[in-house]
Amino acid sequence: MNRGIKTVATTALCCIVALTGCNKQQQAMDTGSYKTLTVTTGSRVLQSHYSARIEGRQDVDIYPQVGGTLQRLCVQEGDRVKKGQTLFIIDQVPFQAALNTAEANLKAAQASESTADLTYKSTKRLFDQNVVSEFELQKSQNSLLSAKATVAQMKAQVVNARNNLSYTVVKSPSDGVVGQLPYRQGALVGSSMPQPLTTVSDNSELYVYFSINENDLLNMVRRHGSIEEAAKKMPAVKLILNDGSVLPDSGRVESISGVINPSTGTTQIRAMFPNSTHLLHSGANGNVEMPVSYENVIVIPQAATFSLQDKILVYKVVDGKAQSVNIEVAPTNNGTEYIVTSGLNVGDIIIAEGAGLIREGTPVNTAQSAQGQGK
Repeated sequence: MNRGIKTVATTALCCIVALTGCNKQQQAMDTGSYKTLTVTTGSRVLQSHYSARIEGRQDVDIYPQVGGTLQRLCVQEGDRVKKGQTLFIIDQVPFQAALNTAEANLKAAQASESTADLTYKSTKRLFDQNVVSEFELQKSQNSLLSAKATVAQMKAQVVNARNNLSYTVVKSPSDGVVGQLPYRQGALVGSSMPQPLTTVSDNSELYVYFSINENDLLNMVRRHGSIEEAAKKMPAVKLILNDGSVLPDSGRVESISGVINPSTGTTQIRAMFPNSTHLLHSGANGNVEMPVSYENVIVIPQAATFSLQDKILVYKVVDGKAQSVNIEVAPTNNGTEYIVTSGLNVGDIIIAEGAGLIREGTPVNTAQSAQGQGK
C-alpha cells in the first residue's frame, strides 16, 4: 500500500516538473523572438496608375460643303496629309456651269449699267438745256441706280458660284492622318449626310484623358493652393500602352477639370504627349503612370501588417506586450510598404515581421528594436 502511494507521488512530481519546464520554454520562445522597428517619418515617391483614353489634338470630321457625286478619292486610309492637300473631288460639271451662267449674267448686267449710264448723262444735258423735265432726269437716274444694283447682285452670284465650284475640291484643314473612308467613287454625298467623308486626326501631339477621385483632387489643392497651381506643378507623367509597353516620351499635364462628375465621383485631367515615335493613335486606350510625392509621412513595411475583414492592423509594443492597433493607409503603395495616415505616431514600436502569427498580449523584448523605414 505504501509502495503504491510512493509511485503515485513520484509520477505527480515528474508531471509538475515537466509542465514547469514547458511553460518556461514557451515563455522563452514567446519573449524576444520578434523583429521590431521604431516608427519614424520619411519621404516617398509612389506611382499611381489611371485608365486613360487617347484623342488627337485636333480630330476634324470632313463633310462636303456642296452636294454631288463623289468623283475621285485622292487619299487612302492611314495616309499622312498636309494642310491644304486635296482629299476628295466632287463632280464639278454642274458647278462649273453655274459659274459660267453667273459670269454671263454679270456681263449682261454690266452692259445694262453702261446703257443706263449713257441715258442718264444724255438726259442730264437735255435737262440743263431745259429740253426735258426734272421727272425725266430723275427717272433716268433711277434706272442707272437699278442697273448698278443688278451688277452688284450678279457679282455676288459669281462669287457664290465660284465658291461652290471650289468646294468640290475637298481639302484637309490641318496636318494629320486620314481615318476611315466610308464612301467610294460614285457615291452621292452632301453636307447633311450622317457620316463624314473621313476624319483627319492631327497626331503630332495627342491628348490623353484620365480621371482622379475627389480625395486625390482635394489633396492636390491642399498641397498647391489651387487647381491652376496644381496643374502647373504636376510632374511629368508616363503612358503605358495597351500592350504593356511604355511610351518613350513623357507627357505633361495641361489642365485639371474643377467639376466633379456626380455619377463617378471623379474629375478629368488632360495631359499632352508628343508622338515622335508615331505609336499613339486617336481612339486608343492606355494607362497613365503619375508620380505622387509624400513628404514627412510614416512609412512601414507591409509585412508588419495583417488584415482583419476590411481593416489593416499592426501590433504595437505597449508595456512589453503586443497590442493590435487599427491603422489607415494611403490608397497608393509600392507593393512593399504602406504610408500610414492615422493610427501610429513617431516613436511607436511595432512588430516588423510576421504580425499575422502573433497573438494579442504576447510578451515582446524591445531591446533589439530596429530603426523605422523613414529614410
